Amino acid sequence: MNLIKINIIFTILFFIGSHANAENHVKKLADAVKDINQELNLTDDDLPLNDPFAGQSAGSNRDLQIGNEEEEKDELSLYNFKLVGLISGKDNSYVSLVHSSGEKHSLTLGQYLGKIKLIDLRLTEAIFKKEDKKYIIIDFNNQIRETSEY
Repeated sequence: MNLIKINIIFTILFFIGSHANAENHVKKLADAVKDINQELNLTDDDLPLNDPFAGQSAGSNRDLQIGNEEEEKDELSLYNFKLVGLISGKDNSYVSLVHSSGEKHSLTLGQYLGKIKLIDLRLTEAIFKKEDKKYIIIDFNNQIRETSEY
């Protein structure tokens, strides 16, 4: 009976000791990181303003705009969106667009985005028809082109 009690006490002390040791190790590691940051004089100002791993998604469509000033001012202009998804099914097809403000929009064939209407999908692009009967096409590389036929 004494052997069982000693075993239980030893096990409890072992776990308490290892838990305290782990907390001590984490504290030492955090202190070491702080010391390294102080040695390197790193501040939040030294961090890049954009994520270098984000690729083209960090930028906006404004660099690719070829539309006129009226279209640039229109909040629902396709130039303010990025194509992020296409789903084409037997009965319905959808596109997912993200506005430069971060707002998500999902459209099905025949729906309007402002003054343009989603009329067709291809494997990597969505085709919209403008009021002037011209077409505007957006792809996953954020390239937007206007054409008289598609």
